[in-house]
Amino acid sequence: MQPYVLVLYYSKYGSTKEMAHLIADGAEAAGVAVKIRTVPNIAAVVTEAAPSIPEAGDIYCTLDDLAGCAGLALGSPTRFGNMASEMKYFLDQTTSLWLSGALHGKPACVFTASGSMHGGQESTLLSMLPPLFHHGMMVMGLSNAQPALSNTRTGGTPYGASHVSGARHDQPLSQDEKLLCAAQGRRLGEVVKKLA
Repeated sequence: MQPYVLVLYYSKYGSTKEMAHLIADGAEAAGVAVKIRTVPNIAAVVTEAAPSIPEAGDIYCTLDDLAGCAGLALGSPTRFGNMASEMKYFLDQTTSLWLSGALHGKPACVFTASGSMHGGQESTLLSMLPPLFHHGMMVMGLSNAQPALSNTRTGGTPYGASHVSGARHDQPLSQDEKLLCAAQGRRLGEVVKKLA
């Protein structure tokens, strides 16, 4: 099977999904195959089991998708400076991969979107790193070799790509944010190719 980058995200208003697809484009531009996956919504009260495949959009990630990847881009919206509970719930189900060492030595990066400039983007990115460290992954950020990282007036951090979507989540990704997403995907793809 051809090595692939898994772009795994959760998105409520669409910004993180758009970022995921831009990161995937960057990885593909580096010459690496990509799988884009999401995680289902969760609810405090379960009255009916959700379908295993969503009605629309990207399909749900399986543990096999995660175990088989050669690199991982993990994305979540910011929730009070932390990753969304949907992503945390998915990661909490990966104990079997931790026990088998399925993700040891694989490169990974993180990305996020928030409603405000000071909505906790960097702490959200940092909150996604501990599970990756526990899985033995090699975590990478964005290099300051990317001019957009210094020029941005919106999202973008050395910890990973980010986006400021506005209080109503109606602000499109800026050109700098788009460039940083593509650069992050490309960098991940290049590392995957070097390790293959």
